[in-house]
Amino acid sequence: MADDYKKYEEDVKKITKKNERYLKAFENWLVDKNLSEKTIRNHVENADLYINNYLTYYDANKMEEGTSMVYSFLDDWFIRKCLWSSVASIKATAASIKKFYQCMCELGFVKKDDYDMLCHVIKENMDVFIDSYEEFYGDDEDDFWF
Repeated sequence: MADDYKKYEEDVKKITKKNERYLKAFENWLVDKNLSEKTIRNHVENADLYINNYLTYYDANKMEEGTSMVYSFLDDWFIRKCLWSSVASIKATAASIKKFYQCMCELGFVKKDDYDMLCHVIKENMDVFIDSYEEFYGDDEDDFWF
């Protein structure tokens, strides 16, 4: 058991080290798009949360595997684990993830089909993600007790 955890920690360390390069490439890509520093920072932070926190939370998943894991992130993990989550932050984080993987696709780190699938999942399920958020936090203001 301890050996499994040690291997997991070693794998995560390698993954996050490699992810630094992906995030730097993403930041440079965003700079080339002439976005504001604040927008760039927000997109990079959101992508960092996804690839370095979520993808390595349960198992040591590589960035490339993230194209197939976005549904569970936006529908569950982000809502439960990120106390700042809101409808707006779900949309913003989804947009950042799409931009990050667009960059990774353009740079040849992920396949176009995988990127297209990620975009499709986000587009087709945004209402589901919002419904999950509202269900988790409650959307009936009449029940507010103070």
